[in-house]
Order: sequence, then structure tokens, then C-alpha cells
Amino acid sequence: MMTQDDDPYPAGEKKRTPIRIFFKDARNVFKLDELGLEIAQIALPAALALAADPIASLVDTAFIGQIGSVELAAVGVSIALFNQVSRIAIFPLVSVTTSFVAEEDTIGRGSAEIREIEYLETGSCLNGENKELIPQNDSCEISCKSKSFHSSFDIAKIENQRRHIPSASSALVIGGILGLVQAVFLISAAKPLLNFMGVSSDSSMLTPAQQYLTLRSLGAPAVLLSLAMQGVFRGFKDTKTPLYATVAGDVTNIILDPIFMFIFRLGVGGAAIAHVISQYLIAVILLWRLMGQVDLLPPSIKHLQFGRFLKNGFLLLIRVMAVTLCITLSASLAARQGSTAMAAFQVCLQVWLTTSLLADGLAVAGQAILAGAFARKDYDKATATASRVLQLGLALGLLLTILVGVGLNFGAKLFSKDASVLHLIATGIPFVAGTQPLNALAFVFDGVNFGASDFAYSAFSLVLVAIVSIICLHFLSSSLGFIGLWIALTIYMSLRAFAGFWRIGTGTGPWGFLRR
Repeated sequence: MMTQDDDPYPAGEKKRTPIRIFFKDARNVFKLDELGLEIAQIALPAALALAADPIASLVDTAFIGQIGSVELAAVGVSIALFNQVSRIAIFPLVSVTTSFVAEEDTIGRGSAEIREIEYLETGSCLNGENKELIPQNDSCEISCKSKSFHSSFDIAKIENQRRHIPSASSALVIGGILGLVQAVFLISAAKPLLNFMGVSSDSSMLTPAQQYLTLRSLGAPAVLLSLAMQGVFRGFKDTKTPLYATVAGDVTNIILDPIFMFIFRLGVGGAAIAHVISQYLIAVILLWRLMGQVDLLPPSIKHLQFGRFLKNGFLLLIRVMAVTLCITLSASLAARQGSTAMAAFQVCLQVWLTTSLLADGLAVAGQAILAGAFARKDYDKATATASRVLQLGLALGLLLTILVGVGLNFGAKLFSKDASVLHLIATGIPFVAGTQPLNALAFVFDGVNFGASDFAYSAFSLVLVAIVSIICLHFLSSSLGFIGLWIALTIYMSLRAFAGFWRIGTGTGPWGFLRR
């Protein structure tokens, strides 16, 4: 909670309108100044890394679609179930890790800079009082140069040393445990969960869906560990390393898909095995790189700060469960409309989520930069960053509307040859394309509020959004069928974007400084 001492503006200054933050320096939205470059260097690799896995899932979907519409629908249910269960653990873990690591790294670097300044001041040959009274002779100059050389050497040595970031160790421990729990849960409860998703015991989708879900669940520990480590790298504002690892894993997945599916004749099971292998490859690459930068073995278990993680993680767990319930329910309602509706919904949903995740790159950049700015109480940097990433998010959403609208019209046949499925995909395209600006803003608002560590508001506002959205999903799907599902999802994303807009636009919570 901000106090009066934290107020960066002089007492008695005229109060400002917080909503102006959304229009601040709008003419410079695409300017590659210092802030623009910082955002681009974080956002572009992050967006590519975030989009890489859904793109691999799209490739899976395209390959599986060649087998048949039943298999496509079955795998669609399994992927939706696996992803939504994973998000329950992944989203809180990654979001909290990114903010905490960014804060600890900023504070740590600040302390190092203070020590460096003190060392240089105390190690100088001349102090401020005597520098004009004592002549600077050659001996003193040599001594100063020597100390300056040793200081530079020591600083370079410190920078090359592994950093002590307690949140990084905590994230790996929690990620590993959650991954094992998720794998056991999904494997042991695969059939009941699929029944809950609308795949009945006598459905032709059950066998391929259960096979795919069981095999893919073996990769859950690698998925959780990989995402935890990505959260650490994001906190360091390093999104290139996760990108390289993710691309390596997903290229492996794409290569192995046709080999296991068609050459070894493993069908949907082959697609799942290829995906699992790729996830473990990603985890190994990230762990190898992280071990070179961070001391992952804390002095004692007290340094892991589990309490801090669990407190804020629980708030985001509430939030992600609300999000998960909405998406999972929509897939379940689509499955209840039959394999044709589910196959079309799966294609539309994968495209919808894949393109929307591009905006998550901006969210990651906003979160990492804002977490450091709030840690330093640099409110000017916080205001400028929030304004820029939100404006860029809107511009990206408008661009995606055009690309998705045109691309999906021509590319639908890549996913299915069934005329009925293609007809339903065509009816969903206006919603998938038209909601891109809303989706982009909703994701970027999330990153901005997480950067401000506003986890409580993010959690409880989404609970209210989910309640309204679930009512809409049930009512509209029963009355309007397939189109009703997409109208309800449009309402859901509109409410998410509005919740983020309201918090910042009213200048409440950590954004109170905008009113002063």
C-alpha cells in the first residue's frame, strides 16, 4: 500500500486524471527510443516463445486432422483439458516468479551499484576537501589507476559470478512438485475427466482422447519446470534464452510428429509421444543455461521464501481457476454438441489462443519493466511503460484482426477436409478475428497489473468476470449453439479488458500515484 512518503509529486500539486495514462505520448507509440527498445527486446522474443508451443499444437492438430474428424475432436478435448489443468499451476507460478525475480534482481543490482560507488569513493587518492590543496603527483596517479583497474576487474568478476536469487530456487522446487502431482492426477483420472468434458463412455472419441491425454501427461513435470524457468529468465528481462529452447523443442516435435504417427503407425499416441520428448528437451536446455547464471542451491530452506510464493500464488490460483473454468466449460459445451462442433471449435480455439498469446509478449515486457520500476519507486518510468505497452497492445490487436480474418478464411482446409466442420469454422471466423483487440488489451492489462504486484485485484475481479461469463456460456450455447459459444467468449474477453481498464483508469490500488 502506497503511503504519502511514496508520493513522487509535491504536496499541493493539482490532482491529475488517471485515465490520461492511456493516451500519454500516443504519437510516440512506435518510436524506438530507450523505452521502446527495452520493450521490443523483451516482448519480441517472449511473443515468439509463447506462440511457438501453440503453433506446435496447431501442427499436431493439422496432422491429426488428416486421420479423421473423430480423432481431431478427441485430441481437441484432451488438449483443452491438459492445457487448462496445466494453467492452474503454470500461470500463478510463472507470474509470481517473474515479478519476484525482477524485484530481487533490481534490488540486488542497486545494492551492487551502491557498493561500487562507495568503493570508488573510499579508494580514491583525493577526497573532496583536499583535492585542490594537495598536488596530484605521478605516484598518486599511478595508485589511482591501479585502484581503478582493480575496481573494474572486481566489478567484472562480480557480474560473471552466479547470482543468488531465492525466488529462482523456490520456483524450481514448486514447479517440480506441481508437475509430478499433475501427471499423477491426469493419468489416474483421465476417463472421469473426459466424461466431465462431455466425452461419454460410449463415444467414439473416448479411446483416442484417453490415449492422447495419458501419454501427454507424462510430460507434465517437464512443462511445469520449463515454465518456472521461463519465469526466472523473464524476471532477468532475458526472453531470448526461452525462445531458443522453445524453438528447439517445438522443431523436434514437428519433425517427430509424422515419424511416430505415420511411419511407426502410432496415430494420436505418436503425436503425444513427440510432444513429451520435445518438452523434456526444452527443460534440459533451460536448466543448463540457468545453472550458469544462478546459484540454485540456497544456504538453507528458509531462503526459499515459500510463504511469499504461496500467499501471492494462491491469489493467482483463484484467478486462473476462474479463467480455466470459462475456457474448459466452453470446450465441454462444444463437445456436447457433437464431434463436428467440437472439431470446428478446437480449430477456432487454437487459432484464437495462439494469436492472442502474441500480446502476452507485451505483457511480459510490461511486467518485467514495471516490477523493477515499482521496486525503485520510479513512478515516471512506471507510467511511461504502462502507457506504451497498452497502446502497442491495441495496435497489435487491430493488426491481428486483419491477419486472422484473412488467414483463417484461406487456411481452414489445412485443419480438416470435412465440409460440415469447415462450415462451422467459417461461422466462427468473425468472432475469432474480431475479438483480437479485446484479447490483446486483456493480456497486456494482466501483465501491467502483475508488474505492480496487484495480485489481489487481479484475482477477485476475474472471479466476478467468470461468474457473469459462465452464465452467458450456459444460456447462449443452449439457445444459439456454436455461435452462442463465441458470443459468450466475446463477452468474457470484453469484461476482462474492462476490469484492467477500471483499475488503472480510476487510479486505485498501486496506481494511486496517478491521481497526484
